[in-house]
Amino acid sequence: MRLNLLLLKMIKTAKYKNERVAFSDTGKGKVVVLLHGFLASHKIWAQTISNLSKSYRVIAIDLPGHGNTECIGYAHSMNLMAKCVKSVMDSLRLKKYVIIGHSMGGYVGLAFADLFPDNLMGLCLFHSSAYADSEEKKKDRLRAINAVKANRTIYTKTTIKNLFATKNLKYLKDEISFATTIAKETSKKGIIAALHGMRDRPRRDIILGLVKYPIMMVIGEQDNVLPYEQLLEQSQLIKNKTVLYLEHDGHLGFLESPNESNKALRKFLRKCFNPALQKK
Repeated sequence: MRLNLLLLKMIKTAKYKNERVAFSDTGKGKVVVLLHGFLASHKIWAQTISNLSKSYRVIAIDLPGHGNTECIGYAHSMNLMAKCVKSVMDSLRLKKYVIIGHSMGGYVGLAFADLFPDNLMGLCLFHSSAYADSEEKKKDRLRAINAVKANRTIYTKTTIKNLFATKNLKYLKDEISFATTIAKETSKKGIIAALHGMRDRPRRDIILGLVKYPIMMVIGEQDNVLPYEQLLEQSQLIKNKTVLYLEHDGHLGFLESPNESNKALRKFLRKCFNPALQKK
């Protein structure tokens, strides 16, 4: 897998609650914001940034406790992360944009939509859910916190492998190594803060049926984290929807099927930024 490492070096910073927030800023034009998932950073979007920045200005943010962004307290709620994203966008004096959020980044995107609806022109939930954690999932989060405290390295490796479709593990060794390397950069404190935040997040599926701007859902049939049936159910709530169904992929479609993912994202972005296309 070839990655444009130059993009990964173009790091800027903003401030939120007196802490440094890192992000990359690539390309020109209409603005797209990329929010990574749990155990990742802006680096995970390297191929997506390379593709989309040919037509758009792409802002990829390291969420609190991930990448080069500092931890901000014991628990990172989705609202806190959304406000952190807003601080970056305000520092750049940007008012209108589309957010693409992967997994935890999608939870943050939904919180952003709740808190700052006037700034969004579109939202993509890339392997993400508008539902809150079930009671069993909340217990899993607590078990995960204990596993991180016991051995962060083992927890990280196991978790990253689970994000790929099981049948893809033998084919995508470079991608797994890439994602694992990024995950290793996440501190124990950052991992635990994110787990607490995801565990306590509220359900926000009401947003799917209320907003007028386009919403895209990317769903992996082989996703070990979010059951595809549940995501298809949620997609029915969306008024102005786009659905990308990846039948061979797990929870990392932009790494498992980058060409198909990028093609679908570009089509979605054209829809978001061109009102005439939204009724088609």
